[in-house]
Amino acid sequence: MRTSLKRIKMICAATDSGSARESWTRTCRLLIGVSLMLFAGSPASAEQKITFYRDGALFRQGAVAVKGVINLPLPTDLLAHTVTIIPGRGTTVLGVETFNGDVGKRADKELEALTEQRRRLEDRLQALETRETIFAAAAKSQSGKAPRKTKTNPDPLQSIRQGTDFAIAQLESVYTTRRKTTQELQRIDTRLAAAKKKRHQTAELLRITVTPPRGSVTLRYATTEQGWQPQYNLHVTGDGSAHLQLSARITANTRGQLVTVSTGTLAEGAAVETFPIKSGSAVLTDYRLPLTEEHSTEGIFNTFSGTLTNSTPHYLQPGECGLFRGGTYLGSFRFEGMSSGRSRAISYGK
Repeated sequence: MRTSLKRIKMICAATDSGSARESWTRTCRLLIGVSLMLFAGSPASAEQKITFYRDGALFRQGAVAVKGVINLPLPTDLLAHTVTIIPGRGTTVLGVETFNGDVGKRADKELEALTEQRRRLEDRLQALETRETIFAAAAKSQSGKAPRKTKTNPDPLQSIRQGTDFAIAQLESVYTTRRKTTQELQRIDTRLAAAKKKRHQTAELLRITVTPPRGSVTLRYATTEQGWQPQYNLHVTGDGSAHLQLSARITANTRGQLVTVSTGTLAEGAAVETFPIKSGSAVLTDYRLPLTEEHSTEGIFNTFSGTLTNSTPHYLQPGECGLFRGGTYLGSFRFEGMSSGRSRAISYGK
């Protein structure tokens, strides 16, 4: 940032003619002002982080004050005694207030907008119904015409085919539009149901006063949201052990946020392992576990049974599990989870 400002100043200093210099000066001042604004505003877009535990989620959110004040809404599923406000470098927190804000007014506006969208979609369906009637009748009329050769219509069969094809193409367009409109109606209904739930809710708002006027803080709090589900792949090696690969399926909306998941609880906090989520269903970790009393058959019908021991220091959560032998997928079963040091019989196809 400092290098960019120096370059701008050097360009400005290098221009010494009268009008050109004045023009360059105005331009440079504008560029410097914009650069400083971007630099000053960059902390406001600080990374937001979420760690999903078995029983809730831990949020970390950066914020920058405007004239010494930061207003932040808190979620309705906030866990008591979890709000922590960490001042940024050079920032002093002067005071913190909490008060209830009415969510109902915002929900009413959202309901009104969604209801209007739904009415428009219903109008579109009615118009599509009319179009369908018109073009269905046109297709029937064209296909039922008797071909009559005239001077102006030397090939009546081709004219009938063209008219029929046009009417059918229009019907296909009507059916496609109706399907998309019906899907959009279903999405609107889902959003309407969620908005109605919010209508009578009140959210807790947090007002933080800081110095200097553009001071920054990091807000940390926990909620009851369970935003991930474990998924496993069990690779049987045939040597008395198996590889249990853990992946994560994120069920919460995490757009624009850095996400990690933990196999522990909120109370355990940093004492348990956490895994950063990078992409899709990437493997987070691979546990090598003892597998005894193994029995299996392969063919048209696959079966498998054995006793798996959790030799890790961590609790393994329940989740869906794929079964593999030598890289070949044999099926899937429900992994019921295990505490550290415990064993569990697993089976498939029996």
